[in-house]
Amino acid sequence: MGESLKNLVAEFLLDLGMSENAASYTNLFLLLAILLVVVATLDIVIWKIIRNFSVRLARRSTTNFDNYLVAHKVPRYLARVIPLILLLNFVPLIFSEFPFWEGILEKILEVCVVVLTLLIVKSFLRSLSDHLKSTSRFKDKPIDSYIQVFMIIVWIIGLLTIFAVFTDASTVWKFFTALGAASAVILLIFKDSIMGFVASIQVSINDMVRIGDWITFQKYGADGDVIEITLATVKVQNFDKTITTIPTYALISDSFKNWRGMQTSGGRRIKRSLSICQKSIRFLTDKDVEELRNIQLLAPYLESREKEIVEFNQKHKINREVPINGRNMTNFGVFRKYTMEYLQNHPGINQQMTLMVRQLSPTPQGIPLEIYAFSADKRWANYENVMSDIFDHLLAAIPYFDLKIFEYPTTYSGVPHAEQVEME
Repeated sequence: MGESLKNLVAEFLLDLGMSENAASYTNLFLLLAILLVVVATLDIVIWKIIRNFSVRLARRSTTNFDNYLVAHKVPRYLARVIPLILLLNFVPLIFSEFPFWEGILEKILEVCVVVLTLLIVKSFLRSLSDHLKSTSRFKDKPIDSYIQVFMIIVWIIGLLTIFAVFTDASTVWKFFTALGAASAVILLIFKDSIMGFVASIQVSINDMVRIGDWITFQKYGADGDVIEITLATVKVQNFDKTITTIPTYALISDSFKNWRGMQTSGGRRIKRSLSICQKSIRFLTDKDVEELRNIQLLAPYLESREKEIVEFNQKHKINREVPINGRNMTNFGVFRKYTMEYLQNHPGINQQMTLMVRQLSPTPQGIPLEIYAFSADKRWANYENVMSDIFDHLLAAIPYFDLKIFEYPTTYSGVPHAEQVEME
């Protein structure tokens, strides 16, 4: 049919008195213009049909995958398949009398087919990646790494196909043979990609890092949330909103801290100490105990503890004129007990996790009284508020036990600090 139309147009032009050469060129441009108009019209019609179908499908579908397909122009690329096939079939027919241009245009159209195929595959994979990352099962997985690996393979195949279009098969096989001989050079060029791919697999299999994890990587100055894991890099958004890029293979070759365990646990650890001045520690007198009974959290403990001490001292006939004899309470020990009672009644502390108030080894800066507990709220700001409230209260409570916090001697306006006067 195409050949008949071509001959019909050529004969009509010859009947008009044109020379054979002029009729051939006029026939060529006329048929090419008709073909281009038909192809452009067909492209628009098919695109509108596919677009309307996509809209109806998106309204009925319960998944967002079709929305991602439209966003990445997959239907638009698909609409160009049939027009391109039409060009591929009719261009050789139109240029049959011009073999030089026919060969060139055929190769260009074949390359266009390869490029269009690559674009369709790329858009489909990007749509699939976005869809998987929106699901709860895959949102924290390094999907981009696997998509990039697959796209590298696809692009290599596409480039080799384009190379084969402009050459013959024997040249392609010679090219593959050369690739085998130059494998060492290729490995060197794609070293980062290969290492990144292996690292991505190990990171995924061992569940070392997920998107959304808070990691601290001191070597690279990273301290924040993982926002992207690709074939070669991991992007971390630091808490100051800066972005740090880390090589993916560094996750398996270097040491870093992942805070996911804390985020998935029941609380966030509080580990901080108060340095108590050693000179302020002493035994409690009966008068001190009576005053401390007014503290509600301590009243039950003081009653039971004092009864136990009295019974022990009477049983062993201890001389109580000297406080060091027998058993006695100290202001430091009672304050430690008060701190424990306070934490056990604090609503911001997770009572199901480890809770300790312990005395550490004395130092030149005093005796550390360490609080080891877990806040019930793991959010950073709330965690800091809980910890600050606890230590605000304890610092204000220390004078009631006649204890002092150790401070380095300082002067202010020429007046010695109280701690300095006591030390002198």
